[in-house]
Amino acid sequence: MLRLSRKNLLIALLALAWLAGMALAYRWFETRYLRTFDERAAVFSGAELQLPTELSGPGAIRLVHFWDPACPCNVGNQQHLAELIEHYTPKGVQFHVVQKPGSQGRLPAELAALHPIDELPGSANLPASPAVAIWDKQGQLAYFGPYSEGLTCNSSNSFIEPILEALAAGRRVDASNTLAVGCFCDWAAPTND
Repeated sequence: MLRLSRKNLLIALLALAWLAGMALAYRWFETRYLRTFDERAAVFSGAELQLPTELSGPGAIRLVHFWDPACPCNVGNQQHLAELIEHYTPKGVQFHVVQKPGSQGRLPAELAALHPIDELPGSANLPASPAVAIWDKQGQLAYFGPYSEGLTCNSSNSFIEPILEALAAGRRVDASNTLAVGCFCDWAAPTND
């Protein structure tokens, strides 16, 4: 049989204690600083959404970003949204933002070009955010839903660029009711039943 000396046993126990301590420290760090993302399914129905009077009717293509400052899922689409603003603003697309009612926060500097909308009729019943609504040049809701499926959004998996391109080319788009799986946060305030 293998016989361990006291010195070797002490070294082995110290190494084991060190590994256990590192595992506990990593777990603490992970739960303290890394937020888990809520990847779930959400049904987006745009039946109640309407632009405010000052933005409704014929005009430019209008994109409205629904933003909850406390939602960690926003991180996954902010760079993409900034790229959309940079690319499509010169093409006449107007970009707006609706912040979750009762929330506190500021948009990142790269999204400062978004024009705030204080109240968007029908937005109180949004299923989740981040979300986007796009109205065509005739003022009809063309798209309502997430930016993409999955945890992050970029130009390779986004639904938005093809819709904006189709609308800019004068093609009709009707995708105001969608189902998607992605990183979402609840929009409506929880009810106390």
